[in-house]
Amino acid sequence: MHRSLTGYKALLLAAAFTIPAAGNHSWNNYHWARTTNSFNLLVVDSVTPDWQFSFSESLRRWDESIKLNNVVGDAADDNKTRKRCQMVNGQMRVCNAAYGQNGWLGLATIYIDGNGHITRGTVKVNDSYNWYFGANPSEKNHVMCQEIGHIYGLGHTSEDGSSQGTCMDYSTSTNSQWPNAHDYSQLESIYGHLDSYNSYAASSGSGGTGDSSGCTAPPGKGCNKYEAPDGVPPGAIRVHFRPGHGELGHADFVLPDEEGGLWVFHATLLPEDASRR
Repeated sequence: MHRSLTGYKALLLAAAFTIPAAGNHSWNNYHWARTTNSFNLLVVDSVTPDWQFSFSESLRRWDESIKLNNVVGDAADDNKTRKRCQMVNGQMRVCNAAYGQNGWLGLATIYIDGNGHITRGTVKVNDSYNWYFGANPSEKNHVMCQEIGHIYGLGHTSEDGSSQGTCMDYSTSTNSQWPNAHDYSQLESIYGHLDSYNSYAASSGSGGTGDSSGCTAPPGKGCNKYEAPDGVPPGAIRVHFRPGHGELGHADFVLPDEEGGLWVFHATLLPEDASRR
């Protein structure tokens, strides 16, 4: 049965990235459902060699958390696959491609099921702004690391451009390239309880097609639903926007579906005063 947009009012408001309270940067407590204290999250590698260091090092550093382990399974990095960056049930996919001069450097997308759990996610980093990444090489690591952090359910430590010594802030400081101890502590808090089912895949599916048979959610539920829209679709609602002046900006969008779930999109924006050199 189709649900009206009004019925999603609370979800739409909760989906916005707000400035977190001191010591807390959970993204509305979004998290992957799991029945064990720690879990292995399968990652589809759809990045080209020029992004491989940022991708691999970000995963390695996030692996220092005691709550999750990133396991790179399938790899598919042909241009068509990277441009589509199709979601895989129960997994995270990371892609780079020239997505256009659309203002965003990175885009994290998650699907939230009717129980409020993440069931799949994608990270896109935008090669159309390679001139910016070339002039600010540490920002490749910052943007990659931050978008991956969002897929786990982390929000921002700050949004005012100040450096918190973590990739989850919005500073362009070279000290903001990787996660820090507070990020790991936040993951322990987010994943401090157990759930009644697993929304992540137990085995690798097809990274090329976006299918997966490893999800343990019931048929038609959680990660066993249909695929996500590609990019931010025209029908998505912008719920938060903060331009960057000397620092990164961001915009957040949500799109409810007819099955009781919600697509949530977070875009890291190019600083408004950035210019080619």
